[in-house]
Amino acid sequence: MVVRLRLQRFGRKHLPFYRMVAADHRAPRDGKFLEVVGTYNPIANKDGIKEIRLKTDRLKYWLSVGAQPSDRVAWILGKFGILPPPPQRFSPKRMIPKKDREET
Repeated sequence: MVVRLRLQRFGRKHLPFYRMVAADHRAPRDGKFLEVVGTYNPIANKDGIKEIRLKTDRLKYWLSVGAQPSDRVAWILGKFGILPPPPQRFSPKRMIPKKDREET
């Protein structure tokens, strides 16, 4: 059984709230899960802070037994130092117009 660490969406339209869960990879996004390991609120409060709560001991356990994080969960865990930060997906070279780029 492949276990994934992924986000489960709650909230209403245009106001998302996510639970970070350990779930079987075959289960639907908002379906059955094994354990809740954190929460993520992407809507900033009046101070401009996005709330993220993580159970680091349980996250480290699931990662140690082979759970695979989704892209967004890996990004969040990289920000908090639980996983190494994922590589950047953009190339600074692409920001320069083709006619101005140096040939390498």
